[in-house]
Amino acid sequence: MILTMDEIINAICLHIAERKQIRPQDVQVELLWDEDTGFSAEVTAQGRSQYLVESNMIEAIMRYLQSEYDVRAFREQITLDLDEEITAQINV
Repeated sequence: MILTMDEIINAICLHIAERKQIRPQDVQVELLWDEDTGFSAEVTAQGRSQYLVESNMIEAIMRYLQSEYDVRAFREQITLDLDEEITAQINV
């Protein structure tokens, strides 16, 4: 199973919205990749920016898979990849 970049962004929006008790529409996400730091995401919610590291992104993806697809995936089963865009490979 592969999640597209849009689905990863949706997963992070839902995750942050639930944690901050706001609407997912009020969360903005930009996915990033850097040669030194790897995958990350810049999240803006309630006028504040924060960065999520890869492990936080994977946590959001795990919750998204459970709520949207009823798939229980573990951290070790999720790999972020960079091709033309950032995707998540889920090995279930």
